[in-house]
Amino acid sequence: MWAVLRGSLLPILVWASVMCFVYFVYNPVVAVVLGGLFAFSFIVGFWLRRRARHSVRCSVYGALGGVLDKPMAGF
Repeated sequence: MWAVLRGSLLPILVWASVMCFVYFVYNPVVAVVLGGLFAFSFIVGFWLRRRARHSVRCSVYGALGGVLDKPMAGF
């Protein structure tokens, strides 16, 4: 788990900074919606990996890595 998080510090900072920005500029509700989008993406990624018969550990790591990978797609 540490390797996934260590390799994903930049995407974590991107998610956190966007959430802080929308919290202060727009409304706390918008930040909650963005956090819900993150959680929904994680749950869908986890479910798809479990359906493909990956282990629970692999599914958690893959779903987290997949969610954190998407903000960096434009870079």
